[in-house]
Amino acid sequence: MNRLVAFLVGLVFGLGLLVSQLANPAKVLAFLDLAGAWDPSLALVMGGAVAVGMVAFTVSRRWRRSLLGEPLRWPGANRPDRPLVIGALLFGAGWGLAGFCPGPALVAAGAGHGQALLFVAAMLAGMGLFRLTRR
Repeated sequence: MNRLVAFLVGLVFGLGLLVSQLANPAKVLAFLDLAGAWDPSLALVMGGAVAVGMVAFTVSRRWRRSLLGEPLRWPGANRPDRPLVIGALLFGAGWGLAGFCPGPALVAAGAGHGQALLFVAAMLAGMGLFRLTRR
């Protein structure tokens, strides 16, 4: 049952990325181009996602178990550390250069976009390099 729900949630998420055009690097780069021909439409998508997430997290914060009966494990409040800051900077730079972040890149790669396939390959290489350096 959990795998079916995970598949359906992933499917809805992927469709949402396609419909909102977050899997379109040209749209994302136009959103990030504040000094040029800025396209603010993705701000509405992101704002809506943040609002829904805030409500969902606020409501579910009182729960001990998920709707499927699994225990909920909430992260503790931690201060940002050096690896988090460096990772955030690298993530932002990669997003700004390529127009992809991991979720939309997987959706676009699944749709056969060559740039996304290259991005996913680089992302996997970076993840592998991280694992090697953290050992």
